[in-house]
Amino acid sequence: MPQGLDPSIHTGPTDSTHIMRALVEVSSDGLALLDVAGRFVMVNDAATQVLGLPAADLIGRPAPFVTTPEWNGPSARHTGAWPAPDGHRCDLEYRISPVGDDGYAVWFSDVTEARRQQERLAAITRAASRVAGSCSLRATLDAVAHEIVLTTNIAAVQILAVDDPADELRMLGMAGFGEAPDFIQRLSACRRRGAVVLFLKAIQTRKPVVVRHRKPVIMADPRWAPLHEIMDRPDWDDFVSLPMIVRDRIVGVINTYYVPGEDPCSDSLAFLEAMADHAAVATDTASLLSQTRSQAREQERRRLARELHDSAVQQLFSMRMQAKALRAELDRAGADPAAVCNAAEEIAQLSESALTDLRRLVFELRPLDLGAQSLVDAVRAHAESVETRTGIAVRVRVPSDLDPDAGIDLQEDVYRIVQEALHNVVKHARAASVDIRFARADEGGLVVEISDDGCGLYVAPGAAAAAPQDKLGLVSMRERAERWGGRLAAGPRKTGGWTVTVALPSAR
Repeated sequence: MPQGLDPSIHTGPTDSTHIMRALVEVSSDGLALLDVAGRFVMVNDAATQVLGLPAADLIGRPAPFVTTPEWNGPSARHTGAWPAPDGHRCDLEYRISPVGDDGYAVWFSDVTEARRQQERLAAITRAASRVAGSCSLRATLDAVAHEIVLTTNIAAVQILAVDDPADELRMLGMAGFGEAPDFIQRLSACRRRGAVVLFLKAIQTRKPVVVRHRKPVIMADPRWAPLHEIMDRPDWDDFVSLPMIVRDRIVGVINTYYVPGEDPCSDSLAFLEAMADHAAVATDTASLLSQTRSQAREQERRRLARELHDSAVQQLFSMRMQAKALRAELDRAGADPAAVCNAAEEIAQLSESALTDLRRLVFELRPLDLGAQSLVDAVRAHAESVETRTGIAVRVRVPSDLDPDAGIDLQEDVYRIVQEALHNVVKHARAASVDIRFARADEGGLVVEISDDGCGLYVAPGAAAAAPQDKLGLVSMRERAERWGGRLAAGPRKTGGWTVTVALPSAR
């Protein structure tokens, strides 16, 4: 209790009024009285600071608070928007309660920055999820760009890849400009005209570049004429560019265009830096994935070259030797007809085997067009080809409701895993049948299982394996699965035969 106040003394109405007024004035939150029509009757100093208008301008003005009976109550918290005089939108959190029949008492505070911070954190979390789960770099960075725009103070975003600032740029993500497929071409035209491209400074200095009132400058500069129509679509004023840095390497920039009246404050820049980090990681991951795929293709070429040498080349060499032996036998006086027939039969068998191997290699080298057919259709076609060539029964089992809608690159890797597994069955398993089973994982991913009834032997726990699992192309298959965050398991079954299982997470 404040010193000097005796609790046994009851203050009169005048004293209570003075005390209440003093409490109202010293409150750091906005306090106001409204009449029954919802207009301001009285406000404290904190309210004028929150609302950005003096008391004289607020009295009699409609308040941004809902006064319906089912809405108000001393414990219920609500939010509303207030158009500040400087053009900003102010988000208010308030509690409202009736004051007899004369109107309402309202407590309120400005939660604009707190809500934006929550939106930014949510956007960062969603962007991180996109980077971790998406298979397409363009789809990932388009999503990151849209997350930035959804934070309300930014009108448009571009995410550009920069391999060399002097060379052509690549658009990786965009939001807020509408359809602009030729943006990069138009930007190149502006650069040739001598337009000052300020985001290059962000690349050179490795620091954010903030330019106030940039739009009027661009729209008045004829060197920017090729981009005037696109740049005029969003309502923006200030420009901020941030470098995308990963492993101490510049991989691109994020260009942001702020709505008029919105300042690029430190909190906003911190949010953009976090989003730039996610975009940089996605770009770097895509680059590493591309390198991995290039290495995989090179390994595939080497494998096919070895197979060609070990099968068709060796068989052709044997045919040549048999042909020479046959000619020598025919040139010899008193040639043995049986020896001639045996040599001719062996040449025929060798040629048939070489032809089969060459057809298989040609089939494997044939480009895979998953744009014209689905993953399941491609696997079915390959299974039919294997069955026709080898006589092994190959069954493909797919649930009726399964729709493997992952990206083309992921689908191709799944197809190549199935192709490699079938190749191993044909070459090593001595199997009579193979089952290829597609299924949806519990968490929404894809599972593909390839099982055969061949000579794979079950190894009891603790016993020594008959052969390392890294043989027979398993390394290549495992790498294809792991580059998408998946898992591959392979080994013999208790009932005989061998099973390869690949489980891939959802790309959404």
